[in-house]
Parts: sequence; structure tokens; C-alpha cells
Amino acid sequence: MPLRLTSLAILAMIAARKWLISNINSLENSLLLPDPDFYRNVSELISSKGYPVENHIVQTEDGFLLSVQHIPHGQNGPDIYRGKKEVVFLQHGFMSASHDWVINFPNQSLGFILADAGYDVWMGNTRGNTYSRKHVKYTPDMDKFWENSTFSEMGYYDVPAMIDYVLSVTGQKQLSYVGHSQGTAVCLMMLSERPEYNRKLKIFIALAPISTLGYVTNPIHHIARTKEEVEFISQIFHWREVLPSNALTKIFCEFLCNPEEPMICKEFMSFAFGESNELNSTRIHVYAAHTPAGTSVKSILHYGQLHLSGNFAKYDFGKEENIARYGQKTPPEYDLSMITVPVAVIWASNDNLADPTDVKILLKKLKSLVGVYEVPYKPFSHIDFTLGVHAKYLVYDKVLEWLNKYST
Repeated sequence: MPLRLTSLAILAMIAARKWLISNINSLENSLLLPDPDFYRNVSELISSKGYPVENHIVQTEDGFLLSVQHIPHGQNGPDIYRGKKEVVFLQHGFMSASHDWVINFPNQSLGFILADAGYDVWMGNTRGNTYSRKHVKYTPDMDKFWENSTFSEMGYYDVPAMIDYVLSVTGQKQLSYVGHSQGTAVCLMMLSERPEYNRKLKIFIALAPISTLGYVTNPIHHIARTKEEVEFISQIFHWREVLPSNALTKIFCEFLCNPEEPMICKEFMSFAFGESNELNSTRIHVYAAHTPAGTSVKSILHYGQLHLSGNFAKYDFGKEENIARYGQKTPPEYDLSMITVPVAVIWASNDNLADPTDVKILLKKLKSLVGVYEVPYKPFSHIDFTLGVHAKYLVYDKVLEWLNKYST
């Protein structure tokens, strides 16, 4: 898209935002949707389904305060599975948050399914999303908050901090890790750059894994080709985050995501995450109210860099800053040979973000691979791993099989 058209689009978005802010009170009163899950946060989603929930705050080494949700047991109560329970940590995907694991009904959501199966379930949130927008020094309206908010930092700081916290609270030495999309990328980064964490995981189950993005057909590849425009506009308008989930976005959803006419919202989600016929059409407005859950502009640019380079590497700050940060002109690649924990991968042939060709490149680099499973349903797409109504039978039964195998 030419720079002029992109700039006009941004200006139109700013004007729309100002109008919505000025009319937000009257709109909130007049546009109430019937499903209460539309308005619930992740903890309310969990408790409303009859499950216990705890909210924990984890501080990273660089000062971010991350929100972690804990489901200590299933609907049958704490005593049905006696003894020390196996801990599972769930890490959300690209532009999402922990609600992904509990946004469908209990028999369709991995967080609930694992809790009912006797697992001690923890769900993380990385810096900058809906539930992790605090720092000991900075606020989201400050540039410093977003300066170090690529998913390189998520892998180096966020995931290790959350894992250490969960192990400390539970008194366990190891846990099992299940990640989706970006949740796999940040784990690969952690295990490569901080290999001591290989000893803290029993198994790493990667759903729709992300590493190289050379063959991606998601809209990210368009962003990659307009990198200079995105950077220019973000500087001009102090645009530091993308599509945060807040009261303003809920107003948009109330306008566009009427449960009886969900097509506009469904088309947007299809554009962003790939075509899907696995979504519950009566809950499209619920999905859209929660996802996207926001991320930094730098994270989006990082994805674009991975697409253009075809490498799984750290953020490219430009030659001079790369030398200052990394001691070399180009960003270093992650050394996947450092990964020793058992890794199991589930992928889908219709995934437009974790493209099958990129997945196969990753598989060849993993030396501790213990399982590979292709979803046995061709239309299954990237977003269906967490939101698909048939994900239990197509994906989660296999996840449970691997978790049970590596539990001791």
C-alpha cells in the first residue's frame, strides 16, 4: 500500500477513535450484548464455568509485572486426585492472552479439560497484552514501556520468570509446557538462549509452532514489505502498540459483532488469523471482544523481519545498534541445537501463520523431537488450535496422551 494511503488510513482510525471516546458512555449504555462472556475477563470466564481461579503477579528481571492465572483443580473438586499434581503451563499465541485456553465451553477449552483431567493448570501472559500492562517504573503511555517489548524479551525474561514462579509456588522441580503460536516461539527462544531451562520442563508440546516465517501467507508478509512505512507512522503518531483489547475495542465489537449477524467480525478474524469453519458462530462476538489482545509494534515488525530474512533470529535494530547490543552487524540466530527437552509438535496443513514448510524446517533442527502429529482435518487453521469447537478431538486428546506419557 502506498505511504499516502497508509497514512490516510491511520488518520481515519485516529478520527474514529476520538469520536468513539467522546461518545463512549452513551454507546456502552445502548449496545449491550446478551452473552455475559463478552464482558468477562479471564478470571471471570473461569469462575463463571464453575472452576476455581487464582490470579498471580510475576515480576521479570527487567521490571514487567505479568499476570498469571491458576486453575488448581477441576469441577469435581480438589480431592478427586490425591497427592502432588502434575503442573502444566499454558502459553498463549500471537496477539492473544490467557483467555484463549478458557474462552469456549468446558468440554472445548484446554484449560478446563486439563483441570478436569487432574492437572494443576497455570496460564501465562506476556508483556504488553491485556493482562500484563504494568511495569515497576513505566506505564503503557510511555515509550520506555514498549522499548524492549519484542518477543525476544518475552522469551528471555517473561517465560523464564513465570516458570520459576510456578515451580516455586508448587514446590515442583519440573512442569510440562504447552504453547500455541508465539507461545512456542518464546519457548524455543528461552531453551536456546537459557539452556538451563531444559531441565525444568518435562515436555514441550508445540501447537502450530512458530520459528522461521519465510513461507507465511498471513497478513504479516504484507507488513514485512511496508516495514519503513510502519516505522515512520509509528514515530509520527507515537504508535507503540497494536490492537489492544480495551473498552474502546469492545465498543467496536458491539457495533460490528452482533451475534445474529457475525460475518463482519468473522471476516476480520479470518483476515488476521486465517479462514476457519471451526468457530462457534454464536460466540464470534465473544472471541472478538478478547482477541486480538494487543502487542507492541516492535513485535509485529519482528515477525516481518523473520519473514523477510527466513531466519529465526533476534530483533534487527539496524547495523549500529545491533553492534552495540549483539556485537555484530546482523541479529544472531537462535541455536536450536541447545534444546534437549522432549519436544512434541502438532501442526495443520491449512495454517497460514505456522506454514507447513516452515514447520518442516523447524522439525529438522530439533534434536529431541519425540512426536509429530498433523491435525487430521484439512480445513483446520491457526486460530482453531485454541478456538476451534472440535479441537478436543482433533488436538487436545493428543496433548493429553503426551502429557500423561511424560508425567511421573
